Amino acid sequence: MTDAAAGAGFTPARPQLIRTMNEQLLLNQIRQLGLCSRADLARLSGLSKPTVSLALANVERSGLVRTAGQRTGVPGRSAVLYEIRPEAGYVLGLDIGHEYLRGAIADLTGEIRAKAESRCPAASVSKRVSELVRLADGICSAAGVTRAEVTQTVLGSPGVYDPRRDAITLTGGMAGWDRPAVLAGLRGAFGENLAVENDTDAAALAEREHGHGREFPSFVFVSIGTGIGMGLVLGGQLHRGAHGVAGEIAFLPITEGPAGEPADDEVRRRGTLEAVGSAAAIVRAARRAGLRTQSARQVFAAAAAGDDRAAAIVAAEARLVAKAICAIVAVVDPGLVVLGGGIGQAPGFAAAVGTELGRIAPVLPELRVSALGTSAVVDGCLASGADLAWGRLTAQLAQAQADQLPAAADGDRGDQMVALPAT
Repeated sequence: MTDAAAGAGFTPARPQLIRTMNEQLLLNQIRQLGLCSRADLARLSGLSKPTVSLALANVERSGLVRTAGQRTGVPGRSAVLYEIRPEAGYVLGLDIGHEYLRGAIADLTGEIRAKAESRCPAASVSKRVSELVRLADGICSAAGVTRAEVTQTVLGSPGVYDPRRDAITLTGGMAGWDRPAVLAGLRGAFGENLAVENDTDAAALAEREHGHGREFPSFVFVSIGTGIGMGLVLGGQLHRGAHGVAGEIAFLPITEGPAGEPADDEVRRRGTLEAVGSAAAIVRAARRAGLRTQSARQVFAAAAAGDDRAAAIVAAEARLVAKAICAIVAVVDPGLVVLGGGIGQAPGFAAAVGTELGRIAPVLPELRVSALGTSAVVDGCLASGADLAWGRLTAQLAQAQADQLPAAADGDRGDQMVALPAT
């Protein structure tokens, strides 16, 4: 350590800390790269080859990394390749919707081991939870693991987590889902390693990992269907806001929807925009117009078949969504808007929204329809859970090393030094 560093209040890091930092660095690089050799890791990290070899031996013993054959077809000695051990952790992603429950389990490398879905319409809260547990058990059994062996569970759900009540709030049409007992019951089933992710935020994460969002550092995912919501990705990161409600566009005070003025209690429960523009509102508007339809899908089909009444309802919905997107553009100015949900992905709807948006927006972002399908929320939960599981496993490794290694002697400075602020 230099005299300047000492005078500035820095103290040398001990070899134990240096080893832990080196191992964390190499683990993250192996996770990002996939198969890689010691030479690859030394070149990318700037660490010496002996330091890399020592760190790899330690993390291999921990069970997080394994050897995966040798690199062939290049001059010189064949290099041993390393990769993350898939079975070192498992992530369970679950999507609890108004009519369907979906889920999947993936290993630490992201490979999906099993998935399933079941229909659960208009169920009571207790039945919905029990059905979710039954679905999760079936998925885990198909993957050859138990729920106790899952490193991280992420539940995609309508609403956001409220730490003051320790409950899920703003759950819209999911009656009773905001009771504190719901989250307590879920933790009882899935353990403390349960995280709750807003379902539209989860779909935005899936879009970032697998969909159109891969091409844009900042974008919004707008879901229009049974409910209305938005996931906001800025600089590659999901933005939740100070209270977790960033993207709750259901509460935008836009009232000119296809079904007219909503009831006050529905506005309080679901938000103005959702009350006038969700699938239920489209069905109400259709019945008021004399159409015998049971779903928004039927209204859109009737419009495509040439029914003027249905076409007027779809046009009103497109204007409503365009107004909401205009508000988003004026505040966030995203490069991309992705439409999802049953209404957002309806044939021709994005084009109608784009036409309306062109009349009112200050600039026009690129407008695309999501191609991820019904598994988007589960895929996003798996992506979120993979990061949480990785952080938990590497933190456990660092703690285990801290518990096992003796404190370094004052004169033992190791082969590399790091200057840290003195506490």
